[in-house]
Amino acid sequence: MRVSLYELTRAELTELVASWGQSPAHAARIWRHLYWGYVDSVELMADLPARVRTQLEAEARVGALPAALETQSSDGFTQKFLLNLDGNRTIETVLMRFTGRVTACVSSQVGCAMGCVFCATGQMGFQSQLSAGEIVAQAVHVAREWKRAATMSGETPTAGSHRLRNVVLMGMGEPLHNYEAVMKAVDILRDPNGLSLGAGRITLSTVGVVPGILRLAAERRPVHLAVSLHAATQQGRLALVPVAKRWPLDELMSACRTYSETTGRKVFYEWALIEGKNDSAEDARAVGRLLHGLSAQVNLIPLNPTAGYAGKPSRSEAAKRFQQILRSEFDLPSTVRQRRGIDIAAGCGQLAGGQGPI
Repeated sequence: MRVSLYELTRAELTELVASWGQSPAHAARIWRHLYWGYVDSVELMADLPARVRTQLEAEARVGALPAALETQSSDGFTQKFLLNLDGNRTIETVLMRFTGRVTACVSSQVGCAMGCVFCATGQMGFQSQLSAGEIVAQAVHVAREWKRAATMSGETPTAGSHRLRNVVLMGMGEPLHNYEAVMKAVDILRDPNGLSLGAGRITLSTVGVVPGILRLAAERRPVHLAVSLHAATQQGRLALVPVAKRWPLDELMSACRTYSETTGRKVFYEWALIEGKNDSAEDARAVGRLLHGLSAQVNLIPLNPTAGYAGKPSRSEAAKRFQQILRSEFDLPSTVRQRRGIDIAAGCGQLAGGQGPI
C-alpha cells in the first residue's frame, strides 16, 4: 500500500527517498512542494527528475483529501469543507479568515466517543481514528484554499500574509483520545522548513481526558491546552459531559494544575453558555471559585444549535454579566467567542461529517 507523504516527518521522508537510492536533495524539494507550494499531486512536482516522480507514483501518494462539498458562510469569513477519507468516511474542516491571516479548525477523529450532549459530533458516536497524515492534510487543504482564494481575488501578498497562521484541534473528535497521531501531526505542522507553526499557533481542545493532560505536561508538548469545562460542579458536568463519570472534576482540575505548574502555560477553559443552565451570576461565581489561584483564562462560547439538543444560547446580557463577574470579583480574564459559520453548521460543536443540516 502506498504511503501518504503527509504521514511522514521530514526525517522519515528523507529516509524514504534515500531507500530508493536517491539524493536527500530530492526529499527537500518534495517537502517544499508539500508545505510551501501545497501541491495536491506528484505531477505538479515538475522540478524532480522523472525517475524520482516514477518512484513516488509507485510507492507514495500526496495524500490530499478531496472535498465532497464546500460551503461558504454568509458572514463572509468562514468556509466549511466536507472531506473524503478512505473507506467511505468523511470529516469536516473549517477555514476561518481574519485580517491578513487564516485559522484552520481540524478534526482528529470521525465522530467522538465522549458523548457531550450539546455537540453534534458527540451525538454521532465514535467511528474511527484519523491518522497523522489525515490531520496534517486538513491543515494543508485550508492553506491551499486560502492561497487559491487570495490569488483569484487579485490580492498582492505581503511577507507571510497568505500563510496558514493558526491550527486549532477543535473539530470532530477528542484529540487526546488519539494522542499518538495528533502529536505526530503537531510535530509535522511545526517543522520549521514546512508550515512552521509556532508553539503559540496550535491549540488542542479536550473535554477532560486526564491521562492525556498529564502526558502533555510530562512531555512538555508545545501546544496551547483548552479544556471544555461547561460546569463548575461534578453533578453539573455529568449532565453535560458524560465522560466526567470516568474523570471527575476534582481529578480534572488537579491535572490542569499539574499541567500549568509543569509547563508554565495557562489553561484556556471553555464554557458553552446555555440559557438557564449555566449562565447565571452564581454560575459565574462558581467558575471564579473553581479557578481561583490557577493560571487560567475563560473562553465563553454562546451555545451553537444542533439537532440533538434543545438548549438555547445565552443572551448577550447574560454573557456580559458572566464576564463582568469573572473580571471584577475574581480578576479572571475571559473572552466571549465570536460566532462564526453558524448558518452552515461550522461553529463550535456543530461539525458532524456531513450527517445533515441542523
